[in-house]
Amino acid sequence: MRMNRKAIREAVLGRRRLTFARGSLYGFLALSVVSWGYIFAGADSGLGDLFSGRSWSNAGSFLRQLLGLEDGLGGGGRPAFFDLGRWGETGKLAYKTLMMSVLAIGLAGLGVLVTFLPAARNVSNGELGGRPYAGMGALYHVLRLFFAFTRAVPELVWAMVIVFFLSPGILPGAIALGLHNYGIVGKLSAEVVENMDPGPARALRSAGAGNLQMLAYGIIPQAMPQFLTYLLYRWEVVIRTTVVVGFVSAGGLGREFRLSLSFFQYTDVVLIILWYLILVVAVDLLSAFLRWLVRVP
Repeated sequence: MRMNRKAIREAVLGRRRLTFARGSLYGFLALSVVSWGYIFAGADSGLGDLFSGRSWSNAGSFLRQLLGLEDGLGGGGRPAFFDLGRWGETGKLAYKTLMMSVLAIGLAGLGVLVTFLPAARNVSNGELGGRPYAGMGALYHVLRLFFAFTRAVPELVWAMVIVFFLSPGILPGAIALGLHNYGIVGKLSAEVVENMDPGPARALRSAGAGNLQMLAYGIIPQAMPQFLTYLLYRWEVVIRTTVVVGFVSAGGLGREFRLSLSFFQYTDVVLIILWYLILVVAVDLLSAFLRWLVRVP
């Protein structure tokens, strides 16, 4: 009889999960239909301009200017991506961009390492087997609110605010990017702890381990690989986002990108995009190597 009740309960729960999954899928499809319906039916959606001959002609002209095949408003001459001198000049800016990204992700990572455990519900309430200290519940809510606030404010807005009291350069951009990514990585890392298997930590507690021992041997080893994965991925995103904070004179390739667009130097734009591609590929290879090191026993 107990087995029958258990089987019925599992079947009902499985049906609820399936119903929830179907409801989510139907909701996503409904939103997609409404969005595309607005695009096709909306008068100001711009869909008609997409297929007009004028748009394709402008796109072709812009592409030729990017490749240096047609002189634009910025003047003619040798394309920047064929000029070794320009490669050297933008290479120095690429180095500054890399330093900005390292500083930003370092600030975010250090902040998350200090705060992601108290921001996990099962740590703050003692579900993992630890003894919750007084005030842990309030600290949990404060940290979660701070995670939400820092990631809700876009990097560009953070940079605009910070530039007001710091001189333009890579430091305001790094702080802006670090604050935004602190909220993202912090939330993801705290949720990793909330979803981890409590067995090892509880076994350590049953064996008489203290809070620090349980943290060092039961929680950190499970959470660290995912934390590193999230941090390295956000580092790659930070490199791409430096072009955004560069629009408020945060330095690096982003500022040069804004100036090149302003003066219609489109071949310089291509050169800067190539440098971004080089940086992202290099960081991706380094991330893969570091993840491999973590997985090696």
